[in-house]
Amino acid sequence: MSQKKVNLKDLDFNNIGSWPQQAKIVFCALLTVLIVVLSWFLLISGKSDELASLEQTEVSLRADFEKEQGRAVNLEPLKQQLAQMEQVLQQMLRQLPSKTEMPDLIIDISQTALSSGLVNELFQPGEEVPKEFYAEKPIALRMVGSYHQFGAFVSGVASLPRVVILTMHDINLKPKDPKTGITARSGALELSGTVKTYRYLDDVEMEAQEKAAAQAAGPNGGKP
Repeated sequence: MSQKKVNLKDLDFNNIGSWPQQAKIVFCALLTVLIVVLSWFLLISGKSDELASLEQTEVSLRADFEKEQGRAVNLEPLKQQLAQMEQVLQQMLRQLPSKTEMPDLIIDISQTALSSGLVNELFQPGEEVPKEFYAEKPIALRMVGSYHQFGAFVSGVASLPRVVILTMHDINLKPKDPKTGITARSGALELSGTVKTYRYLDDVEMEAQEKAAAQAAGPNGGKP
């Protein structure tokens, strides 16, 4: 028994119920495919883009996690290294003069200048300035002598028993006018300015510094 061939021209789209069974099946199949395709574009395609975005976020978060994990692994060695550096710093600071040694040190610096042949036209220590973990002592000076005498002075200071640090500030070195000052030697040089020497703060002074800093910061740690 042969089936009758369906002609699209014979189908009434306003009355689908009158279609032959074969035409209805084909129409339902096409409608199903159309619905699936529309669902893909409207739902699944959007979710695919969202999934791709989430995958990129996962890669970024994984990279951040690995980076932070690497830092955490190295944190303990860094803490140990910092503790060692602090210990070395304290040892170096202890090599500086103490509070009781500072007066003798200033005398030694002045005497070293004189023994080097320099003339101290001015050697005036100023007020001590405490810092975070050390104190600096400014000395205003004006010395007269030759290049070799200044070199001998620097060498003499470096050979003092205690570690002595001298930093120069606003230093001026110029030929000395033989008509001025207490020396008239020809070719003499005049060095003038300020040098600073340093000492370490003892435990009591460090504690006082910390208390003063805490009081200056106020009850809120300096925050408004």
